[in-house]
Amino acid sequence: MRDDDARHETGGLTPFRDPLRIPPVLRPGRGGRGEDITVELEARSVRLHSQMPPSLTWTYDGHFPGPTIEVRRGQRVRVSWANRIEGPYPLAAGTAPLTVDGEPSTAQPGRGPDFIETKEVADLPAWSVTHLHGAVTGGGNDGWTENAVGVGDAQLSEYPNDQRSAMLWYHDHALNITRWNVLAGLVGVYLVRDEEEQALRLPSGEYEIPLVLTDRNFETDADGRPTGEVLHKVPRLSDPDPESGEPVVTIPFSGPYTLVNGVVWPHLEVEPRWYRFRLLNAANARVFDLALVDEDGELVQGVVHQIGSDGGLLPAPVPVDFDEGLPRLTIAPAERMDLLVDFGALRGRRLRLVNAPADAERPGDPARNVPFPQVMEFRVDRRPVRDRFVLPPVISSSFRRLTHDVPHRHRLVVLTPPGTVGGAGHPEIWEMVEVPEDSVTLGSDGVIQLTDAEGTTRTYRRVARTFDDTLAIRIAEGDHEQWSFLNLGGPTHPMHIHLTAFQLLGREPYLTEGFSPELGGTTSPVAFDASPGAGIPLAPNEQGWKDVVTVPAGQMVNVLGPYEGAQGRFMYHCHLLEHEDMGMMRPFAVLPREVMVFDHHSPDGGHGEH
Repeated sequence: MRDDDARHETGGLTPFRDPLRIPPVLRPGRGGRGEDITVELEARSVRLHSQMPPSLTWTYDGHFPGPTIEVRRGQRVRVSWANRIEGPYPLAAGTAPLTVDGEPSTAQPGRGPDFIETKEVADLPAWSVTHLHGAVTGGGNDGWTENAVGVGDAQLSEYPNDQRSAMLWYHDHALNITRWNVLAGLVGVYLVRDEEEQALRLPSGEYEIPLVLTDRNFETDADGRPTGEVLHKVPRLSDPDPESGEPVVTIPFSGPYTLVNGVVWPHLEVEPRWYRFRLLNAANARVFDLALVDEDGELVQGVVHQIGSDGGLLPAPVPVDFDEGLPRLTIAPAERMDLLVDFGALRGRRLRLVNAPADAERPGDPARNVPFPQVMEFRVDRRPVRDRFVLPPVISSSFRRLTHDVPHRHRLVVLTPPGTVGGAGHPEIWEMVEVPEDSVTLGSDGVIQLTDAEGTTRTYRRVARTFDDTLAIRIAEGDHEQWSFLNLGGPTHPMHIHLTAFQLLGREPYLTEGFSPELGGTTSPVAFDASPGAGIPLAPNEQGWKDVVTVPAGQMVNVLGPYEGAQGRFMYHCHLLEHEDMGMMRPFAVLPREVMVFDHHSPDGGHGEH
């Protein structure tokens, strides 16, 4: 295919033209001592593709993504996140119709017809707070969403790093505007190392590479070529409100261009040997369904193995054997995957990582639309090399599976469908507390009945639904808790809990027809689906430590984890950033056990220890 033809078919840019950029590595401290470091937030012009003008980007230390910060377990690090951003806001935001001539307009390059710009976004200040996602650190260091700082100020955070080896990441978390600040470029990788990881002798140095996935949309010129101006274009689901002029928006951002480490569709020269890739989905909302294909588009089998997830190493390698009839390697926003790839038998080949949803027609989830499936290309050298690495059968010998035998408390969190009464068109997080049936009016707003797998029906009352509602969840430090996320309808929500890493206990199917969005409650119990074939087994790669879990409609997902190592006020939320900004975020607090004795007003929904 000629270069001009390739550009026409891929939105004006040639795929795999530019090399992958690898962020610099920042290792604070020497000799095991912690050290104060400063990371500056700066505005820079960054070229995201060589055929496109530079894009105004917000960066950490001048890099997008920011430098990879690497620490050792137990090494205490203090970071000054210094806001030095100057100049205008780096993107244009607005809405467009969900479809134009039958095509999803918001996933196509440029503003397109009927684009309505949100002018107030251009007036936003550089107001930012950095959250170290996955960190076990005190609430005052966690990047509380309202504690953002302006230009000339600095956020001071301390990270004990007393946690297992894992890939964390840092990103903006400013209240109401996280979706735009992250899209502006404020993301970076943070690696914690420990002795267990070191003993595995995994590929390292130039053979260990972070792959940070993001997606973007760009304004186009009169010839349809991208100009480099970043657009936050989201679907408009209704006409603008006649009073406020603002449309109701519930579907998150999804851009047509995929970037890896800040480059649109890059390539990477690799040797025919094992590599370790630290994969992060840092997109606002895009779920990537990844597959590895060869020059002819055929799936490549047997070379990819997952050895870790969000919270650290898996107990054993999980082979990723792509197959036409099976789901791809699916990674939702904020999830991480630790991958080993063996290029040893692929000398001289060109392999492509593509975003190829096995279920692109999934209803209710337009973010799945993929106009351009390209992600990146691997170019394997022809020259043989000597590689001594052998994939070990055991990855984490320290891993222990959590079970119901661990004393813990239960909490129910309901995720409501868009359009539920009182939600202003947006999905919400409802925290529920069990109550006697005769203490509430059935069929009323905020009252839900639930029939579980044992046939027991319980009645729940809503105690919180918005970010500013009462603090309803208080936890004694050191306790384990089971949180059950029940999605009553709408899109899949990747739910993230700050502070803790948890394990999935199970995914349960539920029949949700008994919930009435118009009433905001159940007219008949939401019931466990016991029909043949309805069971949902856990995937092998989600049976390790996690801090993000996907919750599809009609599922109750049960997670169990410890709340230890830090105290203070934290958050949990949907990691579709538009949902987070639109209200799908709630606080919780972890207190010393001795303080909990005097907690006399806690509508926290705890059902006792089990």
